[in-house]
Amino acid sequence: MTDWPSLPFLALLVPLLGGTLILLAKPFGLRLQRILGLLLTLGLLFVSVDLLEVAFEQGHRVYTLGNWAAPYGIVLVLDALSAMMVSLTTVLALAALWYAIASGIDRQGAHFHVLFQIQLFGLNGAFLTGDVFNLFVFFEVLLLASYGLLLHGGGRLRTRGGLHYVVINLIGSTLFLFAVGALYGLLGTLNMADMAQAVADLPTSDLAPVAAAGLLLLVVFAIKAAFFPLYLWLPGAYAETSAPVAALFAIMTKVGLYAIIRVHGTVFGPEAGELAFYHQPFVLTAGLIGLGMAALGVMAAKGLRNQVAYLVLASVATLLIGVGLNTPQALGATLYYLIHSTLVAAALFLLADLIAKGRGSYADRFESAPAMPQAVLLGGFFLFGAIAMTGMPPLSGFMGKVFILDAALAHDWSAWVLGMILVSSLLMIVAMARSGSLLFYNTLDGASNGEALNRPGLVSVLGLFLISVGMVVFAGPILGMTEAIAERAYDVGPYVDQVLNTPTQDAQWLKGGH
Repeated sequence: MTDWPSLPFLALLVPLLGGTLILLAKPFGLRLQRILGLLLTLGLLFVSVDLLEVAFEQGHRVYTLGNWAAPYGIVLVLDALSAMMVSLTTVLALAALWYAIASGIDRQGAHFHVLFQIQLFGLNGAFLTGDVFNLFVFFEVLLLASYGLLLHGGGRLRTRGGLHYVVINLIGSTLFLFAVGALYGLLGTLNMADMAQAVADLPTSDLAPVAAAGLLLLVVFAIKAAFFPLYLWLPGAYAETSAPVAALFAIMTKVGLYAIIRVHGTVFGPEAGELAFYHQPFVLTAGLIGLGMAALGVMAAKGLRNQVAYLVLASVATLLIGVGLNTPQALGATLYYLIHSTLVAAALFLLADLIAKGRGSYADRFESAPAMPQAVLLGGFFLFGAIAMTGMPPLSGFMGKVFILDAALAHDWSAWVLGMILVSSLLMIVAMARSGSLLFYNTLDGASNGEALNRPGLVSVLGLFLISVGMVVFAGPILGMTEAIAERAYDVGPYVDQVLNTPTQDAQWLKGGH
């Protein structure tokens, strides 16, 4: 019998057909859409966990769409890195969707659940595709869905933040096409495995044009990942959209980071000759500068949601530093920190919404207000999130930064890396302490006009924070997993061989073969 859950295309098929099904169910009311959305996301979680297990047991698994072999046909490539990203996305999506339903945010506009599933389709496609052009296609799918989700519920500030988001990403999409066209003209292929072989065999005369096209593609991924100096669109967009959308968007910047690891790490990896890892100094420099700028943004923020958005930028910059160190050990530590920062940032966006509603007309602004309902409970959650996100012991943020710093000790820029991470962490700790004091301690007399605590919504925050605790308790096995993923990512040869030498096996799989 065919092992259906382990087929890579199911991670795309479930949300794509699910979005269509929810659209058809719209006349039957919101309740049915909610049930379908939750069931589909739970089903996708089952698929993603199975894919992760398959990726570790079987290595690279290639699915040839349309029964056309690479590099001529479209392929989906499942490996440990892509499976990890799909699983992380699904866990995040389940928490965000539950909060949207529990808080009633999904009823504030049309087609929330449809757009949510299409967003998952685009994200999973970006993680699983094996060629650069279809990476562009899936980027456009997830961006189109994100435009609708970003503006869900309307409002002047949300529209303004969304406009900046749309404009900068349209520019990025245009540059993406230029880069793809240039690389295709120079290499004659857009399949990543085939591109890696073509770059390894480049004549000297083509090195400079290919390097320029690769840097243009790096700029595109920089826009998607929101790293220095192309990050100014993010704080406004993330701070003004609804909480569950901002929580889901915590994975969006990681798509750009994943693209750098996957595309540049494969095409310009260890087998690329003179162009091997030529992009890494740019990544490391952008990470160091971006971390300093993000820390200043955290200190200057005037509201909690805006502050969390800058914390997201700080986490992205830290991840870029880890990627820029360019060793398997550093990448393993980076992937550990990626899991932590994505889930904790999402939880903080949800928590910021609960705090804003509890403070009534004062919202999430950093100014004294009457004590909100359940202030002690929310304050405890805020303290946990602040410790985790700023990298204080004993939570997973501290563990992740220690792992990255340990990997940096052998690097030529180790002093800069240690100094920037430690100083920025101190600045963010001071900023979060000030924020907590204004929100929970320096309160005014009188009763709050805020809403009662949404306990079902708090379940999403609790679940995401518990994963952070689990990452400390099981730090050894999880770091071992991420280091194994990193080792496989750096060993480009098996990826290239499997993609280019896999026959059209999808027909065999449908008959039960492997």
